Amino acid sequence: MKQFAVIGLGNFGFYLATHLYGKGYDVLAIDKNPARVQEVKDNVSQAVIADGTDIKALEALGLKEMDAVVVCIGSILSNSILTALNLNDIGVNRLLAMAISESHGRILHKIGATEIFFPEKDMAISVGERLHNPNMLDYLPFIEGYSIVQLAPSSNFVGKSLRELNLINRYGIQIIAVKELVPDRLNMIPTAQYVLKDSDILIVLGPNESIEKLREEEE
Repeated sequence: MKQFAVIGLGNFGFYLATHLYGKGYDVLAIDKNPARVQEVKDNVSQAVIADGTDIKALEALGLKEMDAVVVCIGSILSNSILTALNLNDIGVNRLLAMAISESHGRILHKIGATEIFFPEKDMAISVGERLHNPNMLDYLPFIEGYSIVQLAPSSNFVGKSLRELNLINRYGIQIIAVKELVPDRLNMIPTAQYVLKDSDILIVLGPNESIEKLREEEE
């Protein structure tokens, strides 16, 4: 069983820790606030009161043996940075850290965080993209310049096969799955013969400019 540690039990850290535990993983939740530890203790494998800025306290928790440690401290930058530095000094193999700004992220990367995430930025972009494109149901940045997007098919897509739409050649967009609502199932990498229904949801991968072009032509 994989073992994860989550340090910082604000809203994001709390939901991350309980979600991972619900998926069946061994989760150690850590915060210096006793009230937060008390709140999460019944929904994780173990919850402890500890200060991430205290390297000896972190060493005593055996975090080096974890599959990944996630730092979810955003309110006090100095605590976030020092905690990440301590974890890197301990020798944590996979260190993920939450950043609240680009400069914060750059510092975390330089001191050893292997993965940086920006929950507020990513959520804001996702909501903004859905407002920008009413047919877009969800948005996920993939790699620089590319995104994975859930789209409700426009009316001129319905009743046509994926071969007829030919999105890969027209836009450079790959349909990686079709989520059917009737019947309720997911078609991974659908064949060219698949005919779209108005109740289907497309999950596509492509360059951002191509997704934008597709959106414009649908209007």
